[in-house]
Amino acid sequence: MAEKLAPEKRHSFLHNGEKVFEWDQTLDEVNIYINLPPNVSSKQFYCKIQSKHVEVGIKGNPPYLNHDLFSPVKTDSSFWTLEDGIMHITLQKRDKGQTWSSPILGQGQLDPYATDLEQKRLMLQRFQEENPGFDFSQAQFTGSCPDPRTFMGGIRTD
Repeated sequence: MAEKLAPEKRHSFLHNGEKVFEWDQTLDEVNIYINLPPNVSSKQFYCKIQSKHVEVGIKGNPPYLNHDLFSPVKTDSSFWTLEDGIMHITLQKRDKGQTWSSPILGQGQLDPYATDLEQKRLMLQRFQEENPGFDFSQAQFTGSCPDPRTFMGGIRTD
């Protein structure tokens, strides 16, 4: 059975040397993981997801996150959950296959090497999706990788 090519690791988003959240991505989604402060009721947390913006916080306080997103998302397919002290935000990419270098526009970008690794992983994920009978889990690219959105006619939507 073919193995799904999941993110190898989560990336840390840092601000002033402090970890704000972790994140990863697939062809379809960007996932953000925020460790919640203890002793705060789950009913006090909120997350507002807009097409190009995300706001997260505790009601009655300034937002913890209040930023524009790297790229637009589908708001009707994006959502958030709270579990085991972690807020998990799932942002559905509007442009399937686009490699995000950061969830937040203009901040915390992956270095070029890490971005290239992400693009290669997303390309292999695309091949796996389009060829479900084959196992691409051990495949590797050498050299630069093409953009998964446009390579060989682009991502199929059928």
